[in-house]
Amino acid sequence: MGLSGQKVTLRYTIAAEDFISAGEASSHVKKTLNKLGIRHELIKRFTIAMYEAEINTVIHASGGEAYVEITPEKLMVKISDNGPGIPDIEKAMMEGWSTAPEHIREMGFGAGMGLPNMKRYADDLAVESEVGVGTVVTITVYLS
Repeated sequence: MGLSGQKVTLRYTIAAEDFISAGEASSHVKKTLNKLGIRHELIKRFTIAMYEAEINTVIHASGGEAYVEITPEKLMVKISDNGPGIPDIEKAMMEGWSTAPEHIREMGFGAGMGLPNMKRYADDLAVESEVGVGTVVTITVYLS
């Protein structure tokens, strides 16, 4: 398939508290990147970071949207929600810090590794959030 100078864009709706469908967007992106011939280690980094953002949207927000852009230079996903917002982004970036409710933790989610893993696997990570308005997370992995 290959990119050959073109741009591929994908959009997904992420449903709130839908743990059955959680991860479907990042899984679809992984399949698409494989078809495009993107290097395995870059696919892995990008889809792990995207999955973490997707799960955070499922857990903490009232759903959201993922916009993916694939170019010959980079992989980028912007996940936006209309959730409660992150009151302290610096604190939220600390491993183990979580505001997930107990019932979410009992399901094995909300361990406080979402944002730290996004940062770990992305080349660039931007987190914009306003309490009571929502959050936009932009993850970029460069292809060269």
